[in-house]
Amino acid sequence: MQFSMILLHLSGTVMLLLWAVRMVRTGVERAGGPALRDVLRRARSGRLQSAAAGTALAVLLQSSTAVAVLASGFAASGIIPVSVGLAILLGADLGSALVVKLLSFDLSWLVPLLILIGGVLFLKFEARSVRQAGRILIGIAFVLLSLHMIGEATAPMRQSTLLPVMISYLRGDFLTAFAAAALFTWLIHSSVAAMLLFVTLAAQGVVPIDVGLSLVLGANLGGGFIAFWLTRGQQAVEARRIPLGNILFRATAALAALFALQLVPFPVDLFGPTEGRQLVNLHLVFNLALVVVCLPFTGAMERLVALLVTDAPETKAAAADGPVAARASALDRTVMRTPSLALASATRELLRMGEVVELMLRPVMDFFEAGTPERIRQVQKLDDEVNRAHTDIKLYLAEVNRGTMTPAEARRGIELTDFAISLERAGDIVAKNLLVLAQETVAKKLRFSRDGWNELVGLHDRVMANMQLALNVLVSSDLDSARQLVVEKERMRKLERLSHDRHLRRLQSGTPETIETSDIHLEAVRALKEINSLLASVAYPLLSESGDLLESRLAQGGRAQEKMAHLPA
Repeated sequence: MQFSMILLHLSGTVMLLLWAVRMVRTGVERAGGPALRDVLRRARSGRLQSAAAGTALAVLLQSSTAVAVLASGFAASGIIPVSVGLAILLGADLGSALVVKLLSFDLSWLVPLLILIGGVLFLKFEARSVRQAGRILIGIAFVLLSLHMIGEATAPMRQSTLLPVMISYLRGDFLTAFAAAALFTWLIHSSVAAMLLFVTLAAQGVVPIDVGLSLVLGANLGGGFIAFWLTRGQQAVEARRIPLGNILFRATAALAALFALQLVPFPVDLFGPTEGRQLVNLHLVFNLALVVVCLPFTGAMERLVALLVTDAPETKAAAADGPVAARASALDRTVMRTPSLALASATRELLRMGEVVELMLRPVMDFFEAGTPERIRQVQKLDDEVNRAHTDIKLYLAEVNRGTMTPAEARRGIELTDFAISLERAGDIVAKNLLVLAQETVAKKLRFSRDGWNELVGLHDRVMANMQLALNVLVSSDLDSARQLVVEKERMRKLERLSHDRHLRRLQSGTPETIETSDIHLEAVRALKEINSLLASVAYPLLSESGDLLESRLAQGGRAQEKMAHLPA
């Protein structure tokens, strides 16, 4: 019974640790997503610079896996070659080890302060960046709190009669300890969390140093498998080659170190006064050595994984036909005599239509920088699927409307039809405007000025965030989200005007890149603003019904006025 309670306590604290690490990562991604992706876009000038960029991003995101997924996406879009992606991942693994080093210090005294400041920022402010800063601080506090709780949960294990038997077995079978750590790290999908758990167990005297060394090496291998697993379904082979190359680097180094430790006595005392500190420092040294040894061979590894991961004939054929296969329609004709079910069916199909538009819009900025005609044409073909969905939804709802419906159901049918029209128009703008501009930019080898590029990336990321918000409103009919969507429309209008004025000032100053890309820049900004306005249309019926919308503007007073007052200048 006592062992069961210890296991329950430990499982709960590990889950808190996983959730806290994820909370910090999502906060950083939401607060600085454009800046983080821009770092990767520019990490192409050399191996050292790429590794340094990967290290910085992993420290900020507290996850080498998140960096690996980002790098794989850029490789799939042709922004970075596989060798650069491998260098970024080597640096990211080092950054992840630095995170473990920082979090291993006794910072429990910070927990109340971080929760207090983070809670105030998240609950009392409306600006997105401020709220995400609060999320990050609360997440760090929960990481520190979970580590303290892990120590408390494992303290009784030192008196357990079962523990010496398990430790004795692992001491005699280092391969099992290594494999178990790799499997555990992959299962929880966080090398940082796994390492912090192992370090805490060692600091509590639960895990001896010789077993801890095998666990650390296993965690390093398991961390590489996470990114490989998450990208296994990617159609672009470049996206799968980067995690595979990283695994080959890490597996070779980890297994070599594991067997070397069995043959040669290792001076662990040089790495710290306590077993927990020794494991942290050894983890850091291992990843630093991996960067130094493997970085010169990223080109050779790129050639090796190109031989191991090739385009299958059926994959090439699918790529020629389009980036995604047509999915079955969600429109259920068997429920057309039941309007409530038919409207729910149409909403599901409309949600799928919105996801296809999102899939079209997401890679646009990557295509502006390094798109290929083939990839751009593949995404343009998605517009055919959007058009089909638009037609099917309109005809389906028109047939449903010919039946017996309540006024509310009839009104909902019209709202869904209107939003289908908006999404179809948004798809046209992406396919016939933004992607055409991207083709022109690449064909003429044009480059935006740094300020102009940052403006475009910022606007694109804002539209992508509002796309998610609009689809949430479609499904949930949440009033707060609807209000935020209309507020975002006004923000976008101001940002478009600001970008226009700044662009004209750059033209006046004679910036060569600005002169070359002037028409493209202005058209792209205008297109992003129009797409954002079309997305915001999903909120109007909901706000009009609630009385928050008067003559296409948010009603003044109440919560709407309070939210507008917090808009940043």
